[in-house]
Amino acid sequence: MSRGGSQQWKARLDMRRLIVIIASVVRAIETLIRSTVASPRQSSRSRSSAVQSEIRQTKPFRSTAQEATIALLRTASIVNRALARVVEPYGLSLAQYNALRIIRGAGSGGIPTLSIRERMIEEGTTITRLLDKLEEAGLIQRERSVPDRRQVLCGVTDAGRKLLDTLDPLVNAADEEAVASLSQSELERFIDLLDAVRQTNAKRGAPRNAALART
Repeated sequence: MSRGGSQQWKARLDMRRLIVIIASVVRAIETLIRSTVASPRQSSRSRSSAVQSEIRQTKPFRSTAQEATIALLRTASIVNRALARVVEPYGLSLAQYNALRIIRGAGSGGIPTLSIRERMIEEGTTITRLLDKLEEAGLIQRERSVPDRRQVLCGVTDAGRKLLDTLDPLVNAADEEAVASLSQSELERFIDLLDAVRQTNAKRGAPRNAALART
């Protein structure tokens, strides 16, 4: 793969880092997506799965769907911790790093607070407090929009850009390491499966304010 193609692929992975899971879970989720039966699907496994051993569960899962869901949540938590440990020594949480990248990506024109919240990987993030901490650290600046003074625009500072320049290569390397057990074709299939799971749960998993707006 060319250098340009590799960078594009890293950017795609970066947007999905919190839900990346290991190769064994791919088969479990694939079973979940293929089946159209509404009733619980009983697992055909003859031995304990990896996630069952990790959480020290002695009884079998109720269904393959439950096993896949728990494996997804468990792995997301593990990958999230691994990535968080990359940025924490620099005084940032993973959510703050995510927000800072979004603000930098908006360019010199800045970006409204609401738009940042909508683009966060973890949609339930309390964005106001998060931005307060970034501003207190001198990494972003906020100012009222013109002519609509009700809108607050966020922009990255030179200190914020410098910090991201340091962190981006470290996080990119962590992204690669998180999925190192998967081949290129497995990664492509894996992303398709995760897209399908997210789309299925998009409505009921929407942030509370978004869900209320639809009612």
